[in-house]
Amino acid sequence: MKKNYGIIILSILLTLFMISAPVFAEGKDIADLNAAKYGLITLLPPLVAIVLAFIFKNVVMSLFLGVLAGTFLLELNNHNIFGALFHGFMSLIDKILGSLADPWNAGIILQCLTIGGLIALVSKMGGAKAVAESLAKKAKTPRSAQIVTWILGILVFFDDYANSLIVGPIMRPVTDKLKISREKLAFVVDGTAAPIAGIALVSTWIGYEISLIRDGYKAIGQTVNPYNIFVSTIPYRFYNILMLLFILFTAILLREFGPMLKAERRARKTGKVLDDNAKPMVSSETTALEPKEGIKLSIWNAIIPIGVLMIGSLLGFYYNGYVSIMAGKDTAIIEILKNSPISFVAIREAFGAADASVVLFQAALLASIVALIMGLKQKLFTFGEAIDIWIEGMKSLVITGVILLLAWSLSGVIKELGTAQFLINILKSSPESVLKSLKFLLPSIIFILGSIISFATGTSYGTMGILMPLAIPLAHSISPDSSYIIISVGAVLTGAIFGDHCCPISDTTILSSMGAACDHIDHTKTQLYYAIAIAIVTVVFGYIPAALGMPVIAVLGMGIMVTFLIVRLIGKPVEVEEEAKNSEK
Repeated sequence: MKKNYGIIILSILLTLFMISAPVFAEGKDIADLNAAKYGLITLLPPLVAIVLAFIFKNVVMSLFLGVLAGTFLLELNNHNIFGALFHGFMSLIDKILGSLADPWNAGIILQCLTIGGLIALVSKMGGAKAVAESLAKKAKTPRSAQIVTWILGILVFFDDYANSLIVGPIMRPVTDKLKISREKLAFVVDGTAAPIAGIALVSTWIGYEISLIRDGYKAIGQTVNPYNIFVSTIPYRFYNILMLLFILFTAILLREFGPMLKAERRARKTGKVLDDNAKPMVSSETTALEPKEGIKLSIWNAIIPIGVLMIGSLLGFYYNGYVSIMAGKDTAIIEILKNSPISFVAIREAFGAADASVVLFQAALLASIVALIMGLKQKLFTFGEAIDIWIEGMKSLVITGVILLLAWSLSGVIKELGTAQFLINILKSSPESVLKSLKFLLPSIIFILGSIISFATGTSYGTMGILMPLAIPLAHSISPDSSYIIISVGAVLTGAIFGDHCCPISDTTILSSMGAACDHIDHTKTQLYYAIAIAIVTVVFGYIPAALGMPVIAVLGMGIMVTFLIVRLIGKPVEVEEEAKNSEK
């Protein structure tokens, strides 16, 4: 038996060693060629990252190994297995450096670090504590605290990154005091970030979504107003709408299910807002930035800097987009900005053309300067102390930057490997006759495929860009009815958000864990049950009846009712155990 095992092992090693040769020529279709070569194996890198993240609860290691798995597969095109391991590791370094060199990614990391410094200054000035005490007067119960958090999430509608980084730190002291688990806080933050930014009439998402819609309609020979199409898809963005309402229902009814129920009962019963084995994504230095004793607390020490951040972001989006458009060649939009610079159309176009990463970094830096000046004027700290506090706040988010770099690197590897193309080919390979006979299922298929791609890749933007050029022509070929195409467009945009929403390697999921100072894997696990539940409602009570021709108002009403019933009937009271023990006493 030992001899047989040795022969088998030796044969396998020799076979793997002989895997080599430049299988494909370099070219723009390398992703399609890799997808054809590797097939199902293209799913390996995201699966490695996701599965290991759940098993070992170490996001950095999981992402690192996921990227390495992807670069290893890519290097198999030109090397044997041992050469692929070596060159795969070297390529991994190049991918990380490339991610950091990307201006957008660099802007996001700088934005995160700067907002961390801003929050530290606001905390040391007593602003965060003053806001917490002020909100505590309104949020006197777990119910009202969650509703206030939900409202703040809706108000910060213009960008999902800003939402995750603002709402969590502001509400964390309030929810901690009222024994609301960090997992629930992270869920409320994450559940309002991308869903509201994705359907807001003016946000940093608008330009990208509109450009995809315009190009998709051009592919079928139609010239449309892409913004009007975007607005028309909003009622069909079932996941976004139902998720926002689901959060509100759980807050009002104080009912949970799945791992979230366990987390909430733990917090209410023991006061432990984090699990004993949790590794929150904020350092103890940041959470311990308490104001000096004896200083007078003022909510303006938080309202003014955070207000500068938000107003500065809005004004920055307009200015940055305005400059970008005026430097372009689209004469129609340029004329609109010249003749009606503050019209809704002008604002919408400017926001869509803005570089959100740069603007948010600039706004965060300006807000930090304002907070520093306010603290110096009130003699709350010296200039040297202020710089130390600001840097300390930035240091707490270095780990977030590392995770984002690895997540972006994994996304780049997956794109080059052809993971998305492989998934798309599964849909394209379905006979047209079958698709036509199952017309009512196409929006659901698009939604599910979008969910899989975004969950596997961790990017909603990438998924939208991949699926939109396919979905619009496919829907048009099955039914030229405009409303049917609009439903399919909505399915692309919504499916991308769902998969990204519950993916542990998604940047918004990571930022929400960081903003709430929650263990990232605990946040992902507790949120996953809720996201899947709303996704099922979206398909069964959303896209299927909508594709069958049911009026969208009726579909929305049915979906909202089912969502409420899920919380009411499946969810269990959070405080039932505590109430029972109190009754016994």
